[in-house]
Amino acid sequence: MQIGIVSTGVYLPKEFLTGQDIAEMAGIPSHVVEEKMGIKKKYVPGPNDHTCAMGIIAAKRAIDKAGINPLEIDVVIYIGEEHKEYPLWTAGIKLQEAVGALNAWAFDVALRCGTTVMALKVAKSLMIADSSIQTVLLAGGYRNVDLIDYQNPRTRFMYNLGAGGGAILLKKGHNENVLLETELLTDGSFSEDVVVVAGGTKNPITKEAIEQRLNMLDVLDPEGMKRRLEQKSMANFLKVVRESVRKSGYKEEDISYLAMLHMKKSAHDYVLKELGLSEQQSIYLEDYGHIGQIDQILSLELALKEGKVKEGDLVVFVSAGIGYAWGATAIKWGKVN
Repeated sequence: MQIGIVSTGVYLPKEFLTGQDIAEMAGIPSHVVEEKMGIKKKYVPGPNDHTCAMGIIAAKRAIDKAGINPLEIDVVIYIGEEHKEYPLWTAGIKLQEAVGALNAWAFDVALRCGTTVMALKVAKSLMIADSSIQTVLLAGGYRNVDLIDYQNPRTRFMYNLGAGGGAILLKKGHNENVLLETELLTDGSFSEDVVVVAGGTKNPITKEAIEQRLNMLDVLDPEGMKRRLEQKSMANFLKVVRESVRKSGYKEEDISYLAMLHMKKSAHDYVLKELGLSEQQSIYLEDYGHIGQIDQILSLELALKEGKVKEGDLVVFVSAGIGYAWGATAIKWGKVN
C-alpha cells in the first residue's frame, strides 16, 4: 500500500535577525555566529506570527498546491511546537477548522525537532490500519526563538532557533513521492538536560521566576550533556539514516538528497562526509536558522526549487530533538510503479 506526499507548504515570517544582530545581543564575535554556528540570517516572528497561525498558512499553501478540497482531508496532525498561542490547547483542532477540513478529526504530536519525522510514521501507520483514512494533513508552526536568552552562554548552541511554519499533505494510493520506512531512537538520559525551568508543576510561574529568567530555555547540566552527546549524538544521527534506508530496501550509496536540520557547520559537514554525500546533496540552512521540525520540509522545498531533487531520487529526512530523539524517514521521489 503506497502512501505518497501530494504537496508541501512553508511559511516564513518577514522579520529576521542577522548573524551580526545575534553577535551583538550575545556579546560574541560575529564570525563565531556566522562561521562556527552557521547563522547568517534567521527568521523571527512578527506580531501576528503565532505558532499555530503559521502552521495554518503553510497548510493552506499545501492544500492549494495539491488542488484538493479540504473536505477530503480525513485526519489533521499538528506537528508544531507546544510553545504556542495558549497552554493546554489542542492546536490541531484549531488548524483543522481554519483550513476547512471539517470532515477530519485532529490531534497534536510532539517530539521536539523530531516531530515531523515521527508524525510521518504515525500518519503512515494510521493510514495502513484504518481503511477509512485516505488523506492526512500534517502541519504546524515553530517559534521557540522566544525562549532564548542571548545572555545565557549555556544555551549558545540554540542561538540558531527561529520561526516559521510547515505542512505536508499525504494521500493513500498516491504513487508519487512515496513514504518508505522510518527509524526512531530516543534516549531518556538526556530528558531533563534542556528545559524551561519555570511554568510547569515542579516550578510554577511566578514574578520571581520571570525576573530570574527561569521562563526561558536553559541547560541544567551543560558539561554532562556535552560529554554524553559527544558519545552518542552523531552515531545515533547516522544510525537512523542508515536504518531507514536499509529498512526501505536501499543502500547508503543510494541516497540522493539529505534534508537535514540546521546545526553547526562542522557537524553538517561531518554527516555528509560519513554518508559519502557531497555538499550538493543537501542544503545548509545558514540563511534560515533552525526552525525546529520545519527544517526538513523547508529543505525539501528549497531542493526542489534548486533542482537538487529529481524524479527517482531517494530522499531522506533526518532530525534530532532535545530529549534526546533521533529520527529519519526515507522517501522515493517522483512516480513509483
